[in-house]
Amino acid sequence: MRLALCLFALLVPVSAQTLINGAGATFPYPIYSKWFDEYRKLHPGVEINYQSIGSGGGIRQLESGTVDFGATDQPMNEEQLAKSKNKPLHFPTVLGAVVATYNLPGLNRELNFTPEALAGIFLGKVKKWNDPALARANPGVPLPSNDIMLVHRSDGSGTSFIWTDYLSKTSPEWKSQVGSGTSVNWPAGLGAKGNEGVAGMVKQTPYSLGYVELIYALQNSMPYGRVRNAAGKFVKPDLASVTAAAAGAAANMPDDFRVSITNAPGKDAYPISSFTWLLIPSQIQDPAKKKILVDFLRWMLGAGQTMAEPLSYAPLPQLVVAKELKAIAAVQ
Repeated sequence: MRLALCLFALLVPVSAQTLINGAGATFPYPIYSKWFDEYRKLHPGVEINYQSIGSGGGIRQLESGTVDFGATDQPMNEEQLAKSKNKPLHFPTVLGAVVATYNLPGLNRELNFTPEALAGIFLGKVKKWNDPALARANPGVPLPSNDIMLVHRSDGSGTSFIWTDYLSKTSPEWKSQVGSGTSVNWPAGLGAKGNEGVAGMVKQTPYSLGYVELIYALQNSMPYGRVRNAAGKFVKPDLASVTAAAAGAAANMPDDFRVSITNAPGKDAYPISSFTWLLIPSQIQDPAKKKILVDFLRWMLGAGQTMAEPLSYAPLPQLVVAKELKAIAAVQ
């Protein structure tokens, strides 16, 4: 009987399992996790494993060849692309917002933030919650005199790039003293790893303030503020205001899809908005992995977009989707 079972096991065909490994941005992790799970249901022989380690880590792992694709909230620059062995292509996936989230005991309401106040806080110059820079934008709000317990990212982070890119566009002092990047020399505050880490530290620390992708504030039931945009209007981060920020870029999207939409014009635009990108090697040696990644991109640009709004990401504008569908042909 045992011999018969062994022979039967040898005769039964085993379905091949293809593993695709990726790593990078934490900003889009909730939607990526959903996508990879849903895609596996459609293709049981495919498993896409994604490590949410930050944009900088994703780029490094892609360059070292330890993953099949990367993910970033900061487009690779010319120097990085010139040094790259696999010449990755940028494919926008969704749009999201980075928000100022805070923990003020006894005050669970939306605050207004000016770019000057945000730059002052992260420069370490605005130290207390009742500082005039905050009080002027929030008349009638009983802001406490407690120190602001500032939290920022400790890892190489695309979320940090979006945040510092915005501050560099709106504060000459920030631009000259700190600048933008996935990692910067923070003048003040404590570091935490990942959007998850920042959200956790802010939630556990009274009188704290940090920046996270919108979905992390929503998932943790944390308040977040309106930000004064380029048109002078305090705008709440939501799907409509993020979509408004992308309106101009969609019509003028460059062929390589590398674009910044922070501090976008328009009265309804939330100013700390961004695309996020998958980094796909332009040449993929494994035919099975190439076929899967190309198929996933097409699925992501179709059915995958319908899953964005329930997770508080804005789907891609149709002009961008159409352009990407054509660009997929560049994956060889």
